[in-house]
This record gives sequence, structure tokens and C-alpha cells, in this order.
Amino acid sequence: MQILSVENLSKGYGEKELFDNISFHIAEQERIGLIGVNGTGKSSLLKIVAGLDTADSGKIVHANHFHVEYLPQNPDFDENSSILEQVFYGDSPLIQLLRDYETALEAVQESPDDEKKQARLFAVQNRMDAADAWESNTQAKMILTKLGLHNFSQKVGELSGGQKKRVAMARALIQPADLLILDEPTNHIDNETVEWLEEYLSRYKGALLLVTHDRYFLDRVTNRTFELDRGNLYSYEGNYAMFLEKKAEREENEAAVESKRQNLLRRELAWLRRGAKARTTKQKARVQRAEELRDKAVDGPAAKMEMALGASRLGKKVIELTNIHKAYGERKLINDFSYIVLPGDRVGIIGPNGSGKTTLLNMLAGRIQPDSGSLEIGTTVKIAYYTQDSVEMDEKLRVIEYVKEAAEVIQTSNGESITASQMLERFLFSPHMQWTPISRLSGGERRRLYLLRTLMGEPNVLFLDEPTNDLDIQTLSILEDYLEQFPGAVITVSHDRYFLDRTVDHLFAFEGQGNIRHYYGNYSEYLEERRQEKATQVQEADQQAEKAQSNSGANRGNNRTRKLSYKDQKEWDAIEGKIAALEERSVKLKQEIAASGSDYGKIEKLYAEEQQVAAELEATIERWAELSAMVEELEQGK
Repeated sequence: MQILSVENLSKGYGEKELFDNISFHIAEQERIGLIGVNGTGKSSLLKIVAGLDTADSGKIVHANHFHVEYLPQNPDFDENSSILEQVFYGDSPLIQLLRDYETALEAVQESPDDEKKQARLFAVQNRMDAADAWESNTQAKMILTKLGLHNFSQKVGELSGGQKKRVAMARALIQPADLLILDEPTNHIDNETVEWLEEYLSRYKGALLLVTHDRYFLDRVTNRTFELDRGNLYSYEGNYAMFLEKKAEREENEAAVESKRQNLLRRELAWLRRGAKARTTKQKARVQRAEELRDKAVDGPAAKMEMALGASRLGKKVIELTNIHKAYGERKLINDFSYIVLPGDRVGIIGPNGSGKTTLLNMLAGRIQPDSGSLEIGTTVKIAYYTQDSVEMDEKLRVIEYVKEAAEVIQTSNGESITASQMLERFLFSPHMQWTPISRLSGGERRRLYLLRTLMGEPNVLFLDEPTNDLDIQTLSILEDYLEQFPGAVITVSHDRYFLDRTVDHLFAFEGQGNIRHYYGNYSEYLEERRQEKATQVQEADQQAEKAQSNSGANRGNNRTRKLSYKDQKEWDAIEGKIAALEERSVKLKQEIAASGSDYGKIEKLYAEEQQVAAELEATIERWAELSAMVEELEQGK
């Protein structure tokens, strides 16, 4: 059933047309990924659908009581408000009730002996009972906890940029909505949070429309893809992998149509050039037909961004770190770390937000010094550093003027000389756009321009700090291809799993307390090893607990029988077998998906079942943890 319909929508800014006369619909529980090069109007379209911006023409149709929840790229908050006030905003009865309960609970915690506050909390609890709102409250708390938000009374102004993004995400997820719109939800959150968000959205009850550069995220969350391309909107059934195949088919068809048109045009013009008399009606018709073919505007496949830039010669000595230590006050970031960077290294730096990843990169670049230890940089090293911070640009400069400040002519890896203007065209800045003031570029277009300027100095060592933030998928794909050919060393800080899997072969993993683990392999391999390690740790802990109980003469089975309820005891006895069966089913489904080849209908069904099994497995493990805690508590109270 359709819940929203967009009809003949157009939007532009001045001479720049974003999209022209596009139409689409959104159905219940659809999961739609919106893809397009930066500057094509993705965020503008999301804002129009969310009701935060207006189109030049066209209309949006939906039910009267239709509610949209929107997560922007850069959330705007009242800095003096608390997390609680920002998360539980809105005028829906449920949200008002949850807000009243949290406020009353916080008041009692501050003044536990205040009878008026106790009475108010009791009254709100009765309202919660009557509205059956406890499940919603638990769900909201779970979302906040998973996003790392615990102190609900903390002021938003005291939070980091990443924490503010989490507050905005919690607010969007907690609010009841028919359509949830997310603009780059994976920016500025760590990998564990991204994985949790994937699982949560797979069970989200409303429809979903999102923009993201995270291709694994798109592949696992969406079941339909919209592509904005040169003012047009194309719709594809299926996730990101299916979109790639269907887009390739569309572009092949377009190329075939254009080839036929060009052949027809050549034949018509050849006939006209024979010099036959142009007096007859038939001849005039041929002239008119040739002119129409000649003047017809045709959109062929989009220009490809080429990045075959050259690099300076790099000697054997690049960067050497020996026994590096770094801390800020009591917080230890790097503890006794040593490494020799080799000329062809491809290193990824991973870890939670705030663990010290960017600090290490800044240290390698010589921007900050270690507290102790030594760092030496080779004499032939020429570093280019693409930072995640907003780069100061003179907005009065035109695009080509900004690039020419770095270089007017550069050498490619194959020895060719190309001008700044030619390189801008390869970066999808048309001749017209090159004379556009920087102030008129979108945020993504500015990042692409900054990337070009970073690479134009022909570096031989490249540092990338969160390069996937604010760059579109097409730019990232070509950057990945470029890095495969880059002859120097590349060190990347990123939380994008797809990008890391494609571009690095070993990792520096920040694992807490200043410890950095050096892992040979890509990010997916590292994650799998970590999961196995955690499973082994849990198993060993269980074995040690059972051994300790056995040595102390405890009869765990008898105690369970006596102390647990019959229902809980029966569930406890069967739950480990249930977990094992679910895990085995999940593995088999993944194997069947991998063996399905290009049968995307079968893949989609298997993937849906695998997601259901994963959700059931997660819930069963959480129940196992609850029962395990009950058993342990009973044993301790024996």
C-alpha cells in the first residue's frame, strides 16, 4: 500500500537545476536508498519530502495524519537543553508521557525524600500502566544506551559533534513515524553502532528513505534504490548489489540507443551532402529530420572520474615510530607503540570514537609530538593529508582559482601533462562549474574539490582521515581504484567497512587503555576474529564458573530445579540448544546466499529469512543472559 506519492517535482537554484519533473511513490515498510553524485540534490529532495523545503513545482500527496521523522546531516540543537529534552520532543501523547515519566523519575532521584515528587512519579507510573507504555520506554532506553547516551540530564552544549549526532539519531528513532528519513546516518558513528543500526532498521515498522555512502549498510538495509542522475530519477528494485547490475544494464541500453541515433544522423547528413536539389517536400523533410537529430540533447553515461595522478619518488625510509607514548591528562591514548611504515603500505586505523585514531595520524604527519619515544620521517617523504575537519576555503574564489593555487599543470602517472581545468573535468566539475564561486557549491562538492587539491601536489605518502564522510559513492569508488594504483604509502582512518576492505591489508586497532593491536588482514576478517575471541572468552568464563561451583560442592542443576520457576527452568534447560540451532541455521542461510549466484529473487528471500533468524538469535541470547543472571544470583544467595 502506498503511503506517499511524489508527482512531477522540480527544484533548482539559479541556473543549477537539481531535478526536473520527477515522480515516485513510497509504500509501507519499503527500505529505499537514495544514490547520486554530490550536488545532484539528494539532501534537497529529502528535505522537500520531509516538508522542510519547497519545490519549484510538483506536489506531494499523503494521508492527513501522516508523520515524517527526519535526521539531517548536521543536526541543530538548543545548546542549553538536556539530552532528555531533545530526545523526547514532540506533541504525540506517547512521547509526552515518556517525557513526563523521565522528568518525574529524575526529580525523585535528585530528592528521594520529597513526598510531592514521589507522588508525582507514582501518578505518572499509573498513567504508564494505563497506556501500556512500558515497552516503549524500554525500547527508548535501549536505543539511548546502544548509542552511548547514559546521562540524560547532560546539556547538549557539552557534547562532541559525534555525540550530538547520536542524540539526533536517538530522537529520530524513538519518535513514532510513518516514514523515517535519514541523511548520512553512518557519518561520525563507530562501526559497532553502525552494525547495531543495521539490525534495528531491519526491524523498523515504518518506511525508510536514506542517503548514505556506506555500501555494506545500503546492501543490508535497503530493498529498493533511487538514483538521482543529471536531473532524472531512476528507480530499481533491490538492494545496492542489484542496483549496480541493473544500472549497468540501463547504461548499456542508453549507449546502444545513442549509437543508433548517431548512425542515423551520419546517414542523413551524408545524403544531404550529395548536393541533391532541396526543393521537393521530401527533401525539406529530410533536412528538418537531420536538424532535429543534430540538435537533440542526449544524456549518455555519466563522465568517469579519472585519478591517474603522479607521485614523487619515495625512498626506502618513510616513517619510523619507536616506543611512542601519548596521553591527555589521565586519558592514555597510545602506549609503547612502534612501527616502521614501508613504501607500499596500506594501513587502516580503526577503533571507537575518541580512542586516539586521529591523534596517531597527526603524529605520523608531524603535526603533534609524542610524550615520549621517537618519530623519524624520511627525507624523500612528501605527505598529502586529507583531514575530516571543515577546510577553510575562500568562498569568493572560483573553483578553478582554488585549484590553481595548488598547481596549474600536473603530471599523471603515465607522464602526461594536464591543466588544472582538465583535472577539474575529470573530477566532474564541468567547464561551466569551474567558474562558479566556491560559496555556491554543496558541502559534498566542496569535499570533492578539497580531495582534488590534496592529491594534486603529487604526494608519495597519503593520509586520509575519514575520507568517506561527505563524499558520494561514485567519488569513493574512483578513489578506491586510484589507491590501488598509487605507488606510495597510504594510511587511512575510517569507520567505513566497505572502503577499508577494498583499500587496506593490515590494521592498527585501538582496543582501549592505549593498546594498539597490529592485525594483518582487512576489516571484515578482523571483526570475525574478534567475534570468535569474544565467544571463546564467554565459553571459558562459563567453564571456570561451573568448575568453581563444582569444587565448592554446589549442585547447580538441583538448585535450578528448586529455585527457578517451572517455566524459567524449562526455558533455561532448552535455551543453549536453541541458540546453537539458530547459529547453525544462520550459517547455512549465509552459505545458501553465497551459492545463489545471480538469482536475486532467491537471494532476497534467503536474506529476509537470514535477517529474521539473526533477530531471533539476538533476542534469545539476551534472554539467556537474563536467565544466567538469575541463576547466578540464586547460587550466590545459597
